[in-house]
Amino acid sequence: MFGAITRQLSTRRTAQGRFLARGFEEFFEKKQRVPTERDPTGRAWSASELRQKSWEDLQKLWYIVLKERNLLASQKVECRRLGIIPSFFSNKGRVLKCQKTMARIKTVLNERQIAWAAAQKNTKVHTHQQQSSQEQPSQE
Repeated sequence: MFGAITRQLSTRRTAQGRFLARGFEEFFEKKQRVPTERDPTGRAWSASELRQKSWEDLQKLWYIVLKERNLLASQKVECRRLGIIPSFFSNKGRVLKCQKTMARIKTVLNERQIAWAAAQKNTKVHTHQQQSSQEQPSQE
C-alpha cells in the first residue's frame, strides 16, 4: 500500500506516459537555488472553499502545500548559506499562505470528524429507540 503512495510522490509522469524520478530539483523553484525574480502567487484557500472539496482533494492539496512549504524552507536555508540578507529575499508572505491553508484544511477535516461522530451517535440513539419501541407490546 505504502509502496504505491511512495512511488506516486517520488515520480512524475511525462507527456509520453513514462515516469521520471524526482530529485533535489523539486526543492527549488525553476531548478534555481534562489529565484532571481518574484513570481506572483495566489492567496490562501478559504475554509468555505475547502469545505466543498472531497477527502481525496484535501489530501492532494495538503501534500501540494507541504511541498511548497519544503520548497520555501529550502530557499530560506540556501539564502542563509549564500549570505543573502533576509530583507533582499523573503518569502514570509508565501509561508504564511501555506500555514493558513494547512490550518484551514485541518479545521475542515476536524469539522467533518465532529459531524461524523455526531451522526454516528444519532444513528445509535435512533436505532436503539426503534428497537425498544418494537419490543414493547402495544397497550389497547
